[in-house]
Amino acid sequence: MRGQWVMREMHETEAAPAPYDVDSPSRREAAVVFASPHSGQHYPDDLMAATSLSKLSLRRSADNFVDALFAAAPKHGAPLLRATYARAYLDLNREPWELDPQMFAEDLPDHVNATSLRVAGGLGTIPRLAADGSEIYRGHLDLAEVRQRLNRVYFPYHHCLARMLEETQLTFGHCLLIDCHSMPSMAGAAGAAGLAHGRGGHGGGDQRADIVLGDRFGTACAPELIDCAHRTLSGLGFRVQRNNPYAGGFTTYHYGRPGAGVHALQIEINRRLYMDEDQVQPLPEMARVQDAMTALIAALCRLPAAYFSTREAAE
Repeated sequence: MRGQWVMREMHETEAAPAPYDVDSPSRREAAVVFASPHSGQHYPDDLMAATSLSKLSLRRSADNFVDALFAAAPKHGAPLLRATYARAYLDLNREPWELDPQMFAEDLPDHVNATSLRVAGGLGTIPRLAADGSEIYRGHLDLAEVRQRLNRVYFPYHHCLARMLEETQLTFGHCLLIDCHSMPSMAGAAGAAGLAHGRGGHGGGDQRADIVLGDRFGTACAPELIDCAHRTLSGLGFRVQRNNPYAGGFTTYHYGRPGAGVHALQIEINRRLYMDEDQVQPLPEMARVQDAMTALIAALCRLPAAYFSTREAAE
């Protein structure tokens, strides 16, 4: 099995790929959309020319193999949206203009959010730091290049995601976005990066739960939806927490509008469950985690319409 996953990761060319791909079901049967914004494996030449870090170091920042863990979504009637560009190149789970002034010699325009907690942690839309806290870039970036990255990768991905959610809601009257992520097994490696996904809690090397579900403290999805995910995963033997240390990032709070029938739930899977975090290689246990995510997909895709109540989520 290990060889199977490695072959997939190595199958890339230097030609610029599309900013995303979508695995669509033969027939839409579920009001659920799955998205994996951090599993992309394309590391463009301009990134590699501008950094002194190895590709392996940069890959440790990604949600490696997460798209594979949720690969069964189309078989259950739901699409899977997958980013193709590396998170170290551009982070799709950020506002479009969360930029760190330290990374630029020029003054940034007023519309840039330069003071967010994510920027302070070195993990803005263009990350400044790798997973181990190392500076990614040797020198300053050009704002014009950032605009090109946004136009080439960021906006097409989010336009596609918004369209998928709109089409799903038109078809079913409601929809649920599952934003799929992984987390390091120990807190503290990327310091203030703890705020990257809306963390609520502690750092400092604590060993984390197996899975963290984030609904922005009850504001991004109906309680029945997170309850279903929690119940399913706990029943499979996983230690599940809610909103600590991850409550949901930009995607969750931007798209989650329960009162309008659009729900969003972030899921973080502890990497130690399925991969060698240092070497970025899958472990034999990956099959168990993939089976568990397939069970979760099946449970969410079977939810009755009553679970998608349009009443406002708790404030």
